[in-house]
Amino acid sequence: MLRKGYIQVYTGAGKGKTTAAIGLAIRALGAGLRVLLLQFMKSKVYSEHNLLPHISPNLTWETLGKPFFIAHEGAMTAEELAKWGDDVVVFPPGKPPREYLAVVQSGIERAKTAVSGGQYDLVILDEINVAMLFELVTWQQMQEILTLRRPEVELVLTGRGAPQELIDQADLVTEMKEIKHYYQQGVEARTGIEN
Repeated sequence: MLRKGYIQVYTGAGKGKTTAAIGLAIRALGAGLRVLLLQFMKSKVYSEHNLLPHISPNLTWETLGKPFFIAHEGAMTAEELAKWGDDVVVFPPGKPPREYLAVVQSGIERAKTAVSGGQYDLVILDEINVAMLFELVTWQQMQEILTLRRPEVELVLTGRGAPQELIDQADLVTEMKEIKHYYQQGVEARTGIEN
């Protein structure tokens, strides 16, 4: 158990936010801490899902995603939409898909219990910043999570687009800034590296 926990935010457009959070989870597990990794807006399609749930009984890993991505109207080019096909659902700002909203709302309740119940030392809410960006999570809901957090619980919030209100309340903020990425050269996501 930690004597004092802090609020950490990993945000920005660069690669490495979830990777950093998973690295912290492994470090915490190595120290005997109890960890919840709650992933918003992701499905179990990433390589880490094949291994990490089995490395420690102190790790609880839950994924709250649908088998498709979502995007605001106008956020993707016609070429990008064609590439994604049925794997992306486009919606007008302020009107997210109901079934996605329901999944995310169950995650909010889970997060509240996790930060307040005493069962975990480290709680990672992966991609929750993106869920806020897509208006699946309100600032009021995030504020409730922050308010309910026990003082000894370390809370990590990841995803691009962290709102200024969250940055102001966090104890540690890291912005991943993309300087250069091979995606720009047409390299697709690679198993074991990007997914």
